[in-house]
Amino acid sequence: MRLFETRRQEVVELELAPLVTMYTCGITPYDAAHLGHASVYLTYDVIQRRLRDLGHETRCVRNVTDVDDDILRKARELGVHYLDLAAQELARFDRDMLGLGILPVYAEPRATSAIPEILSLIGRALEAGVAYEAGGSIYFRVSRFADFGSLSHLGRDEMLVLAKENGGNPEDPHKHDPLDFVLWQPSLTDEPAWESRWGPGRPGWHIECSALALRELGETIDVHGGGRDLVFPHHECEAAQSESVTGRPFVRYWVHVGLVGLDGAKMSKSLGNLVFVSDLLARVPAAALRLALLGHHYRGDWTWTEADLRLGSLRAAAYEDSTGELDGEALLDDVRAALDDDLDTPAALRAIDGAPRGTDRGPALALLGVTL
Repeated sequence: MRLFETRRQEVVELELAPLVTMYTCGITPYDAAHLGHASVYLTYDVIQRRLRDLGHETRCVRNVTDVDDDILRKARELGVHYLDLAAQELARFDRDMLGLGILPVYAEPRATSAIPEILSLIGRALEAGVAYEAGGSIYFRVSRFADFGSLSHLGRDEMLVLAKENGGNPEDPHKHDPLDFVLWQPSLTDEPAWESRWGPGRPGWHIECSALALRELGETIDVHGGGRDLVFPHHECEAAQSESVTGRPFVRYWVHVGLVGLDGAKMSKSLGNLVFVSDLLARVPAAALRLALLGHHYRGDWTWTEADLRLGSLRAAAYEDSTGELDGEALLDDVRAALDDDLDTPAALRAIDGAPRGTDRGPALALLGVTL
C-alpha cells in the first residue's frame, strides 16, 4: 500500500509489521460533527479496511479534546459545565460515526483522563532542557529541537501567522521565542484546574495528544494524521515535544486529509459554514453519503455541494442490486489496486461503475465500507 507522506512530501510504500498502530486527532466536543470531520475519519476507516484486507491487525486511537480554550469558551457561553457539554456532543458524534459506518476505534481516550501522563511528560521536557517556566506557564523551547518545521515545510514567518490564527499567541511576553508553545498554563477562575508542582492549571493543546498517543500506542506510531489544517501548529508541535523527550521518531508515516469547503471557505466551527453529518443522515441513507465522500480523493481540498449528495444517491441506487452471477474477484482486485495507489477512492468507484452487468459488486463495496 502506498500513501502520501507529509514529512517526505511524496507517495511512499508503507513498510508495516503485522500490527499497525494509528492515531487520528479527534474532535473537541462543543458542537456537532461536520463533513470535514467525516472526511478525515472516513479516510482512516478505508485505510484500516484495506490494511485488514491485507492481513494486518490495526489499532486506531482517536482522542477527545475535552478541555481546551474552545470547549471552555462554549460552555461559558451556554452556562453549562464543560464536561456535560463534552458528554452531550461526544454522544452525538459517536452516533454520527456509527451511522456513517466508521469502524469502531481501538480507544477513544479523553484529554482529561491523561493529566498524570501530561504532567509526567512536561516534567521530562523540563529535565531535558527543552521546556522552561515563565509567568506561571510552562513553554516548549522550539530552538532546542533542530527539526522544528520539517513536517510542515513552512518558513518562520508563515509559522508565526498560523500560530497566531490558531491560538498560539506569539505576542506572549513570557515566551523566549514567539514560536514557543504552551505545555501548561494557569487556569482562569471559572476554568478547571489540576494541581501540579508549577501551581494549579490546565494543559496546553498539543501536549494532550502526545501524552495520549504515548500512553495508548507507545513511543513510535505507524500512521498519524488528521485534517491538513493540523499539520501546523498541532502536529509539528506534537512531534517536537514527543521526540525531544523519547529520543525516538514519533511517527513513521504522517498522512493528512484535504479540507472540505462550503461557499468558498474551509468548513469550520469558527466560521460557522458547516454541513452536519447528522442532518445529512436524516435525509439520505448512509451509503449515499459515504459514496458522496468517497468520490473525492482524500488529499485534495474540495467544496461540498448538493451535487455530491445527488451523485452519491445515484450511485447507491445503481449498486442496490449488487449481487450478480458473474464473479466479482477481478473487480475486487481493481478496487484493491486503486486503494493501494494512494487511496484512490474515485478510481475505485469508477471501477465499480464500469463493472460488466451481472458482476457481483458486493465484496468490492464491502472493502469500501459501503453497506446497501
